[in-house]
Amino acid sequence: MNIFRVVRFIGGIKIIMYTILFPSDYFNRNKIDVELEQEYEAAIKAGFDVMLFDYSSWFESKKIVLNQNVDCDLVLYRGWMMKPELYCEFEKQLKGLGYYLIVDSSSYKRLHEFVNVYPIIRNDTAPMMKFPLHTRMDVKFLQDTFGRFMVKDYVKSVKGSDFPVYFDSTITQSEFDGWMEKFYQYRGDLLTGGICIKKYLDLKKYDSHTNEYRVFYYFNEPMILMKNSNQSDACCKPPVALINKYKMLDSPFFTLDFAQLEDDSWIIIESGDGQVSGITDSSQTETFYRMLKEKN
Repeated sequence: MNIFRVVRFIGGIKIIMYTILFPSDYFNRNKIDVELEQEYEAAIKAGFDVMLFDYSSWFESKKIVLNQNVDCDLVLYRGWMMKPELYCEFEKQLKGLGYYLIVDSSSYKRLHEFVNVYPIIRNDTAPMMKFPLHTRMDVKFLQDTFGRFMVKDYVKSVKGSDFPVYFDSTITQSEFDGWMEKFYQYRGDLLTGGICIKKYLDLKKYDSHTNEYRVFYYFNEPMILMKNSNQSDACCKPPVALINKYKMLDSPFFTLDFAQLEDDSWIIIESGDGQVSGITDSSQTETFYRMLKEKN
């Protein structure tokens, strides 16, 4: 189904009607996951119809069980990240139930995995190379290519652990191999795609906070800009020209994360599917859903 089939034009304004689909509490399919409760309530307040799917059923057996049926057959998902192959199954089962995701599985994969966006934005992001999973990478080659570098899979790095933020000329091959074993352990079932090696760049800091922002794009227009690192409201924002430069990426709902470097220039540090990208400034949750509704 082409989602543009459901687009209606009323007085020249594009109207797309859809329901927002959230994961339920793990133990109660009729209750929202507590970590998404603020979003759920904000969506209802904005005037959206909402549905829940039984998260325990999906997590345990990969079977979608909805808590209710709604008349609208188009849905926007808001919830946890899924590997692209799992999202494809998610889309397939929803179609079997008569519902269609605004973001199809191809669009999801394109924006969820940074390597797919990199060739387009390479002039405005850190240099990067990709490798298949479990490839033994030559650390001397990486050091010569990047100087300092960081390790990610196609979606995320390892955070909240002893894994180094970056590697430099002091790391030996055997030490690096040991850290890569830990990387695979730490990412576990969340490991996605392959390995990305990115040049590590110094970000500008204000009172120990980096200056990062997330932009949600809806149908190729910037919808909302929000702080992404608890920095002061007084910090400068990414250039409008840079925000608009990549608004035509091939997805109806996606995010780009921007960061200021020490030399005051700006780069893109992440891309993401808009359905699984978090609202990084909780004070803007109601604004986020109100803006979505204004475009609905």
